Amino acid sequence: MRTHARAVVVGGGAVGASIAYHLAKAGWTDVVLLERDELTSGSTWHAAGLLPLFNMSYATSHIHDYSVKFYKELEAETGLDAGFSVVGNLRMAQTDARMDEYALYAATAESVGIPFEWLTPKEIGARWPLVRTDDLKGAIFHPTDGYINPADVTQAMAKGARQRGVEIIRRAHVTGFERRGDEWVVKAAKMVEKGGNLVTSDETFEIACEHVVTATGNHAQATAAMVGCYIPAMPVEHQYIVTEPDPALLEWRKANGEHPVLRDADAKWYVREERGGWILGPYERGAPARFQFGVPETFRADLFPLDLERIETEYLSMIHRLPSSENAGLKDDFNGPICYTPDGNPLVGPAPGVENFWFAEGFSFGITAAGGTGHYLAQVMTEGEAEIDMWSLDPRRYGRWVNREYARRKNEECYEHVFILHHADEEREAARPLRTAPCYERMKAAGAQFGQVNGWERPNYFAPEGFDDHASRSFRRGGWWKYAVEEAKAARERAGLFDATAFTKHRIAGPGATAFLDWLTCNKLPRIGRINLTYGLTEAGTIRTELTIVREGEDEYYVVTAGAAQAYDHDWLVKEAAAKRADLGWIEVQDVTSQWGVFALAGPRARDILKEIIVDADPATALTNKAFPWLSAKNIDLGMVPVKAIRVAYTGELGWELHHPIEMQNHLFDLLVAAGAKHGMKLCGARAQNWLRQEKSYRAFGSDLGRDATPLEAGLDRFVDMEKVFRGKEAMAATGVRARCVTLLIDGPEDADPWGREALSLDGETVGRLTSGGYSVHFGKQIGIGYVRPDLAAVGTKLKVSMFRALWDAEVVEDSPYDPTNAAIRMNG
Repeated sequence: MRTHARAVVVGGGAVGASIAYHLAKAGWTDVVLLERDELTSGSTWHAAGLLPLFNMSYATSHIHDYSVKFYKELEAETGLDAGFSVVGNLRMAQTDARMDEYALYAATAESVGIPFEWLTPKEIGARWPLVRTDDLKGAIFHPTDGYINPADVTQAMAKGARQRGVEIIRRAHVTGFERRGDEWVVKAAKMVEKGGNLVTSDETFEIACEHVVTATGNHAQATAAMVGCYIPAMPVEHQYIVTEPDPALLEWRKANGEHPVLRDADAKWYVREERGGWILGPYERGAPARFQFGVPETFRADLFPLDLERIETEYLSMIHRLPSSENAGLKDDFNGPICYTPDGNPLVGPAPGVENFWFAEGFSFGITAAGGTGHYLAQVMTEGEAEIDMWSLDPRRYGRWVNREYARRKNEECYEHVFILHHADEEREAARPLRTAPCYERMKAAGAQFGQVNGWERPNYFAPEGFDDHASRSFRRGGWWKYAVEEAKAARERAGLFDATAFTKHRIAGPGATAFLDWLTCNKLPRIGRINLTYGLTEAGTIRTELTIVREGEDEYYVVTAGAAQAYDHDWLVKEAAAKRADLGWIEVQDVTSQWGVFALAGPRARDILKEIIVDADPATALTNKAFPWLSAKNIDLGMVPVKAIRVAYTGELGWELHHPIEMQNHLFDLLVAAGAKHGMKLCGARAQNWLRQEKSYRAFGSDLGRDATPLEAGLDRFVDMEKVFRGKEAMAATGVRARCVTLLIDGPEDADPWGREALSLDGETVGRLTSGGYSVHFGKQIGIGYVRPDLAAVGTKLKVSMFRALWDAEVVEDSPYDPTNAAIRMNG
């Protein structure tokens, strides 16, 4: 047994085996995998082995696509059959809305290169006559999909890992992790059988290593707690049943081969063939989360008591869809734990607060994701970054405010939402409201329809009393659309007030602060009293974070980043500052997000509104361009509220961000609303703001900007100072420009706008994808931001965008097509 390794992987399910394999394939052959029981003894053993490729997430689609391709190659390398049945996957739709959802899936699939076919009910019936089609609208079929034997594919990856030098130790229970100098020490004990249970023995051992990766499935919360972390990975019960052979299926197979996997999303189940019968896997309401406070020591490859009444509706709907299945008796049934997270995406990436410790936890579709997770996580660990942006999977997307009760409620909700319509504008209701700004009730009374970002309630738009946000959701222009249009027009023509309290805010100060931020970011630092937009890069030279830096003193900075990235950015800033203190001097990093509320006031009349409430010796001149220029910051008084006012607006209009003590927010809100009423100001939400920023080509972090593009590829050259030294500079330059970010105006359908997931094509070839989309009130047509091949980035290039199973004309336009000279932003008065 090794006593030292480059990396130790904890967990011997499909995910852990894949990570060990891919680390070795990437050159880290000195890897040890520890499994507390036998390989596949966790959720892997009772997984159904489905490989669903379609997903609205670009990153997850890449991960699943890699897995499917990788699993087909394993047998040639290892000699073990992974049990992959490439039978195809038929997603059926009972409603037009479901077909619209599939169209959005398909647009993402096109951008990744995943093949699919559209089928009418008649075509479904002709190819698969066992399926009842009279109440279907159609289906989408993925021919390269299917299912796999989870145990076989895990053993094949484990053999491949061993062949590449990985040591796999079974029945080794990890009891703790200790940081000794620059290394981790993994402490473990041998497990032995006693009275039918697996128990910890007195035989212990330690392995020192540079990196630890955990893929512990149901045990994720306990594993994370060993290094002082909490992650919301919690299992939910998942039942499925297996039928006896279906005579009609056996007869059909004689001439046709194996039946494809079926998914009736509107009935909330999947069905696949199993030895001449069927496996039904429902995603019903009421499935409980389990192991909220940890997995019992005696729980091994165990199952829960059945609750078949809970899935009766789904069972009857299977008989409706496959009438012949009524003649097949029940053969077996399972009720086991499947791990979930609040948003359904796994937690893959660095653990917050600790060095060289990595999570790969919370996989609800672990077999599908295992291969791709191993591949891309190995890239991050061995090369510094993956070729795709892994932000949407990063464990630090959840902050310390998340606890077990939140995880329980959200994970149960996530389970029952597996087959509920995934509107691109969906806002799930469980565990809300939780984080609210003081003016929440005032905004709610004014008609705010809320979404959430990082747990904060934030208005999406404002609607009249009695409006039903849930009923208005659509893949096309929902009932909310007209209200967002009026808000966008108000901000362009008069003034709009936006709640931006969810912004992440940090104070960075100390003798080393200036040198630290200068090295960490790619733009020049601002002078005192000024602001700069800048970017922190990864080691690979791609965009790690967007920062607005306000310089308040020689070595004092107020730094604003994306609201969704609070824990993500805090962990990064703290770790980077700690690594630089010895060289640069003391650097204090303080998260002040909850101390400061933020209102964004924007529009041609913004200055007039502030003039009415500013407390100044000369209110008439205090806000002029001379006294308060664009891209500057000042401390001002609005009524009784001391405000950090920043002359910038995400909408591209004259405007200010008003950062204020959060306990004084209601006083300031009332002042602004009263003063704004005289000037036609409107309360506005995030959807209108999203449209407006696209008219100015303002890229959004997390969609247009991420860890798969450099600032140069994103068209942010003006924010890069090549005269200074900054992290990632050499890698950025060496990468070159693989794609370019462009703004496009689109002549799309009359009743729909792009969501920012659509493929871009030229002469039938996919040449790029949208990363943002919406409606332009200024141009009266659809708008989008996306990436295309560099040779297609010139203004005037004509492309096609895929929306709702049709191609629509799109044209590359100049950056900032609305007000390209920034005259509105600089407006004096």
